[in-house]
Amino acid sequence: MEFGWPVLQRGRTVQTSFFHFDHSNGFPCKKPSAGVVDVHSVDAWRSFFEANKQNNKLLVVEFTATWCGPCRYMEQTMKDFAAKYTDVVFIRIDVDELQHVAQQFNVTTMPAFSLLKKGKIVDEVAGVKKSELENKIAKHGMI
Repeated sequence: MEFGWPVLQRGRTVQTSFFHFDHSNGFPCKKPSAGVVDVHSVDAWRSFFEANKQNNKLLVVEFTATWCGPCRYMEQTMKDFAAKYTDVVFIRIDVDELQHVAQQFNVTTMPAFSLLKKGKIVDEVAGVKKSELENKIAKHGMI
């Protein structure tokens, strides 16, 4: 079993990490790269969402697709943001895999970013708008 999640690499334990659930629960999530977690199941999404409702951390949800050129363009930017804003949780959802979740957030343009705190949307950004996204992450990311 591997605990390579960024929150644990910063010297935290499972009990003191953002995630208050067992990481070995079998949810199909790819190992995060530079702090961005790829979520591939509704169960994994629900776990992130429920954990977000229980704390005051900012959760940035990136809605993307493998065929979307602008989404691929933003991939490195998201990794950079995740490395810079270590108290913010970044997840990536493929709209083709989790259509139901994308519909819940009314995703019509990609990439789309929803910023959540305590389970509520506090801001949104649609398209390749790096500066606007970073400003909103900085604004809402303060605990």
